[in-house]
Amino acid sequence: MTPVETLNPDALRAQLLDRRGKLRTAVDASGETSSLMNLLKEVDLALEKLAKGTFGLCETCRDAIEADRLVVDPLIRNCLDHLTAAEQRVLEHDLDLASEVQRNLLPKRYLSAAGWETAFHYEPVGSVSGDYCDLIVPEGESSLYFFLGDVTGKGVAASILMAHLHAIFRSLLKSSQPLTELVERANRLFCEGTLTTHFATLACGRANNAGEIEVCNAGHCFPLVVRNGNVERIPSTGLPLGMFCNGEFVSQKLTIARGDSVVLYSDGLTEVKDASDTLYGEQRLITLVSNKRRLAPQELIRACLEDLDRFRSGVPKPDDITILVVRRT
Repeated sequence: MTPVETLNPDALRAQLLDRRGKLRTAVDASGETSSLMNLLKEVDLALEKLAKGTFGLCETCRDAIEADRLVVDPLIRNCLDHLTAAEQRVLEHDLDLASEVQRNLLPKRYLSAAGWETAFHYEPVGSVSGDYCDLIVPEGESSLYFFLGDVTGKGVAASILMAHLHAIFRSLLKSSQPLTELVERANRLFCEGTLTTHFATLACGRANNAGEIEVCNAGHCFPLVVRNGNVERIPSTGLPLGMFCNGEFVSQKLTIARGDSVVLYSDGLTEVKDASDTLYGEQRLITLVSNKRRLAPQELIRACLEDLDRFRSGVPKPDDITILVVRRT
């Protein structure tokens, strides 16, 4: 499959034509400056490549340009292996800035609110991550909202969509509403502002000071609830966000005792492989969580990471890893 097929040619063509129209308006208003005319030529070249079926191919080696880079900038002409020295410096600077922005979007490392304590581990496989992790205590409410999601793709494009999801939920939580309605509204906004080739799995919930939790799982890894000495899985009850604008979501309500926890994670954890190509897997995580269930959130996360390192024995991690633990105090 070529890059243009992966990214949806109709959406790309519409995006480029929109850019061309705005550039033409700017040229007519300010005159044919060299910078504007060069941009116009770049857009025309990209449209020509779309028509010929060569869009997304590196002009140096003719291999496919990285799809996540094309999402961010459809005018790029070379793959990462064939950037000029100047382009490489610009890319490195941009990645450093993107990484800093993403770190600033993360919640407090150890947050306590509404009778709950939390901790999380956020580890991009590269400079930036497509994982979404947030903890929100709305003003005037005695509730804690928790979110962990995974946007399709990797790199800068995925990190931009992660920031988009972060902004959506932060904005929507300014008005009180049921959890399922919150997710449905977020899904519509995410769907309307995202290419059809991208979506995000999401597990989220609301916890109050009475020990009641409500969890919604939209196509994400099953959250684990430690309750009465057992570990329960909360299955997916809806499609990922962004697949259909009018998606419906349901939630599951539970009450847990003091000392019990909810563990959320991205598939970058369970899909790690060892030297024999064996998956770490959900069952190994469940066993560990069950054995370490009395630990505080940050200690439980540390135990998970130590077990993961023992398992993989130096084999590189293939994907972003995020773990979030919410424990009733």
